[in-house]
Amino acid sequence: MAEKEKLHRTTIGGQALIEGIMMKGPEKTAMAVRTKEGEIVIEEKENKQKKWYNKVPFIRGSVNFVSQLADGYHYLSRSAELSGMAEDENDGEEMTKFEKWLDEKLGDKLMNVVMTIAMVLGLALAVVLFVFVPTWLFMLLQYIVGETDLSPFQSLFEGILKIAIFITYMWLISKTEAIRRTYEYHGAEHKTIFCYEKGLPLTVENIKPQTRFHPRCGTSFIFLVLLISILIYSIFPITNQMFIDAFGVSDFVAMILRVSSKIILLPVIVGISYEVIRLAGRYDNVCTRIVSAPGLALQRLTTKEPDASEIEAAIAAMKAVIPEDKESDKW
Repeated sequence: MAEKEKLHRTTIGGQALIEGIMMKGPEKTAMAVRTKEGEIVIEEKENKQKKWYNKVPFIRGSVNFVSQLADGYHYLSRSAELSGMAEDENDGEEMTKFEKWLDEKLGDKLMNVVMTIAMVLGLALAVVLFVFVPTWLFMLLQYIVGETDLSPFQSLFEGILKIAIFITYMWLISKTEAIRRTYEYHGAEHKTIFCYEKGLPLTVENIKPQTRFHPRCGTSFIFLVLLISILIYSIFPITNQMFIDAFGVSDFVAMILRVSSKIILLPVIVGISYEVIRLAGRYDNVCTRIVSAPGLALQRLTTKEPDASEIEAAIAAMKAVIPEDKESDKW
């Protein structure tokens, strides 16, 4: 494979926040958020030293994914506070007795608690939408067709349905004003990283012409997880009928066993996907372009063209995490 030599491929990555951006470098993580007054507030912290499991292929994918998910919710919560969004939601409304009680008991920690609850509910919803719903719909289809055995196509059917649910969800939320602005910050993040990789000064003028589609994006990673899960479960099918034949259980119990087994195998899928996206980011050939293409296409939904103020926030976050030794952030 021909390695991409022209650009300085960086490990620095980011996340769009509420009126801001988080960037994570090899040594530091920084968040830049624009307040209601128009100022950009920057908060930095040193990264924890990586453990052995953060570096082992196929294991590091799941570990890093969980860590980034937790960090992402933390910075999202903090950006809501700094941007004034949390205050805006309560403007002109008198707090209920329950809200007053929560405010008295939790104080400044209230937003963190709310975001934690939201994260748990979000994960639960994801399990329902992407695990239970496709399996239940397949069982319904099997019931409708009657004696025809559709089990060989179960993994393919569910995989296509998961992708359809994911794309529909991303499209629907893109219609809201708040999410659209977040997608604009997402575009600013990608453009800024590309500008840095090309060795250009980080200015609004240099960043604006850059592409907003990046092969190492988190959106591409999630989409890749869905595609690889279809491939693996098609090669090594786990069907309801398999559990019925093996244990003589009912359709419902077979569904629960199948869903449970897929949840258990999820870290394996994530680990493989992580290694694949690393290769796609490092090399440039026909294979890696094919791997990157679906995720790049999906970014037309999850990234939007940013304005100058959003790019300025991305620059502030980026500059804070660029290491002195340029080789330390090499991909």
